Amino acid sequence: MRTINQLPAVLLERGITLAKGRAVLMRRLEEVGSEGLAVSDRTRRLVEDLLEECDGLSRRIKAYDDELAAVVRSDEQARRLSSIPWVGVINATALLAAVGDGSAFAKARDLASWLGLTPRQHSTGGRTRMLGISKRGNRYLRKQLIDGARATLPHLAAKPNAMGAWLQQLLARSHPNVVVVALAAKLARIVWAVLRRNALFDHGAVAAA
Repeated sequence: MRTINQLPAVLLERGITLAKGRAVLMRRLEEVGSEGLAVSDRTRRLVEDLLEECDGLSRRIKAYDDELAAVVRSDEQARRLSSIPWVGVINATALLAAVGDGSAFAKARDLASWLGLTPRQHSTGGRTRMLGISKRGNRYLRKQLIDGARATLPHLAAKPNAMGAWLQQLLARSHPNVVVVALAAKLARIVWAVLRRNALFDHGAVAAA
């Protein structure tokens, strides 16, 4: 990504502005040296070197992706986790590496708590006040689950089912960021249920997790 971002910066210094977006950028860079995107020979060679570096990185990333996909295909638990729509190959392998079969957690909420996705509490004068999430545990997994929840929230909230109704109720009274974290915590509980029950993801039971 850093290399790709460097390409338009190189051309911008030479008075050439390119549209944002990787696909559009790569198409326009193919015109380097032509009348549509005329540059000096030195700049053209620099851009070609950067494009070659990008191509090499893309091949390496694809090789890693293929390797992870092979791991998921060969591991039963990984296949179960990847059946959860918001998990995918990368998160499935990362979750298995971190929590195994989930047996270290007595219940689903324990996994969400370990990941730092449950709110801290402050009690004084007989009153309990809910604070922000603890942010303890595996920072990478927490970020991955929150990013997944953020991406899928609009889609899930629009569904005419129990999950959609639950999210709509939360959105009506809470900030969207709070709802994202709540959805990420539910995702963590679903992960625990899939691991401990040795079952594939059940769309019908998701709201009760």
